[in-house]
Amino acid sequence: MTTLALGPSWMDPDYLISTFGVAGLLVIVFAESGLLIGFFLPGDSLLFTSGLLVTTGKLGTPLWLLCVLVAIAAVAGDQVGYLFGRKVGPSLFRRPDSKLFKQENVEKAHDFFEKYGPKSLVLARFVPIVRTFTPIIAGVSRMNYRSFVIFNLIGGTLWGVGVTLLGAGLGKVAFVNAHIELILVAIVLVSVVPIAIEYLRSRGKANREGAPAADARDGEAPGGTQRRRHAKR
Repeated sequence: MTTLALGPSWMDPDYLISTFGVAGLLVIVFAESGLLIGFFLPGDSLLFTSGLLVTTGKLGTPLWLLCVLVAIAAVAGDQVGYLFGRKVGPSLFRRPDSKLFKQENVEKAHDFFEKYGPKSLVLARFVPIVRTFTPIIAGVSRMNYRSFVIFNLIGGTLWGVGVTLLGAGLGKVAFVNAHIELILVAIVLVSVVPIAIEYLRSRGKANREGAPAADARDGEAPGGTQRRRHAKR
């Protein structure tokens, strides 16, 4: 099955699943669940598409087995994120920005964790980007390990199994089955939206912060300094 090419191939769930299979899906779910480099991966759309493809016969893995494997990958990813956070500790908040790392994402996850406490591990699963950083912040905050494991199991299972079953359920709808290519294109669009919004918000924030800095530099220009000196006289 071929679908309309839309955006980079790593954002196309159908391409990723057809190319890397279930193993690739599990690696992406694991990475997005707790590795810093995984925040931009399309986890939601991959799970939804995998369930849909199972129902339509395009993916041979039994649905029950797929759900079990996805839940394990999601829980394991958060587990690694938590341990990484405990090891790195406060130094994470001092790490400089790069193309793949933004302090803003860490701060958002920290605020989310502070607001919702342990249950943030469940809620964050359904929030792109935040779900990647929340288990790391839990580790940095040295959240009680037993509580972390419990909420991690709940969140990983609800997200991994729930989104996969949602795709499988909609795959049984006649309209979805008859227009699967259109649905997959729509899924790609939905996957791109959170990243596009985050990118635009980051650019807007950078521009707003850059304007006062530029004004301050202008105020220190030679002409401005001379004007202040004349004013003192």
